[in-house]
Amino acid sequence: MERKEVIRFAAIDLVSPTYRKELRRFLKFCVVGTVGFIVDTGLLNGLIFLGGVIPVIAKAISFIAAVTNNFVWNRYWTYPESRSKPLWQQISQFFMVNTAGLGINLMVFGTASAFLIPRLGMKWGVNLSQILAVGVALFWNFFVNRFWTFNDVT
Repeated sequence: MERKEVIRFAAIDLVSPTYRKELRRFLKFCVVGTVGFIVDTGLLNGLIFLGGVIPVIAKAISFIAAVTNNFVWNRYWTYPESRSKPLWQQISQFFMVNTAGLGINLMVFGTASAFLIPRLGMKWGVNLSQILAVGVALFWNFFVNRFWTFNDVT
């Protein structure tokens, strides 16, 4: 047996069949989140460095664009079987969860950037703060959306 196969089988054995579907959803959620991160960070940098917008305002704008992107992809790709709720209800729930996530994100971003920008400069400080903020908010967003917004999937 090749080494690759041993690693592959070991990885499958680590995840119980009960949780494989959830693991796939989490990984899809992470892929969607990565695209959202690119939208968020690209727009954040464009607004700050090309548009001259102050970082916290730029962050709020870029966040709204990313959440809109993420809702569409999560509804149609991560949770395609989630259709028992009306679209307006699901998007409202998604935005509420992500608005709370924005609060978490902004607290981490504000704290980290206040510490990192003076030490590393604007570009490094802003972007490292962004990475930290998104990383912390990821788990809030996944679990609350999974068990509230998309709770109609099995």
